[in-house]
Amino acid sequence: MAWDEWEQLKADAAESGSTGMRLNQLAAEGGGGEGELVVNQDDLGAVGHDAFTLYEDLHTGTDIAGAGMNKDGAGSTMQAAASLTSHGFAMGGALELTVEVWTSQAKTVLQACAHISNHLDFSKKLHSEDDAKISAVLRSRDGSAVSASEISKYFK
Repeated sequence: MAWDEWEQLKADAAESGSTGMRLNQLAAEGGGGEGELVVNQDDLGAVGHDAFTLYEDLHTGTDIAGAGMNKDGAGSTMQAAASLTSHGFAMGGALELTVEVWTSQAKTVLQACAHISNHLDFSKKLHSEDDAKISAVLRSRDGSAVSASEISKYFK
């Protein structure tokens, strides 16, 4: 996006005077009502699985420090950096620094993927336990579960 496009979008937004949130789509047919957040267990599982898959792919694909490892445990890029440095090339130090920064950044992304995957697994389990507890406690006189829309009347 060019800078002038961004400026135009900002001007259009300011002109409309709307500062509220706008969604790009409506809830699915039969999906959550107004004011209700609906997340299905399958949704959480799919996102958690994708985060885990991304973690696995990144873990194997971003390891430039360990690629082509020799008997001393140095990867081919670090071996090249050491060789360049030993021959007096300043690029050796720069290459070593590049590997260190790359490795640090890759680990940060890997940690984020692992955190998302683990958090969604934990959330899914915790919320299903909470739902079971709540449904056991919140019952109508006839024994049926109290709906979320009925409960929301008490908070208006």
